[in-house]
Amino acid sequence: MVMSAKFLLDTNVLSEPLKPKPNQNVLDRLLANDDALALAAIVYLELVFRYLDLPDSKRKRAIEAYIRQEIEKKLLILPYDQSAARWHAMERARLKHMGKMPPFFDGQIAAVAATNNLTLVTQNTDDFQYFQDLQMANWFE
Repeated sequence: MVMSAKFLLDTNVLSEPLKPKPNQNVLDRLLANDDALALAAIVYLELVFRYLDLPDSKRKRAIEAYIRQEIEKKLLILPYDQSAARWHAMERARLKHMGKMPPFFDGQIAAVAATNNLTLVTQNTDDFQYFQDLQMANWFE
């Protein structure tokens, strides 16, 4: 378990500061909890892939700087490890029997949050609603 982190940030939360008109609630909460934030390696993958997929531009360079300065240097990046894989497998089996199959990446993110006893911060709470024992918060409200 990660002792200093309290919140695991989803991609939409980490992308918010880059928007022309970011949600002030998100910005305020990021600042207020800056020493208690983490992200899953799969979220890091999503951010880096999206950045690398962009054509060369001023925006791409700004995103690269944000990833290097605000994410890589300041945030804890948690792996999808054996414990998370087991939790995810159990949840996938349970949800399959219920006729619910959330996207695989969402399951990985949920597993990292649950196995590290972190609150998942996301705007997409509906995407994670069927996972058991997952604490969530929506800072966009």
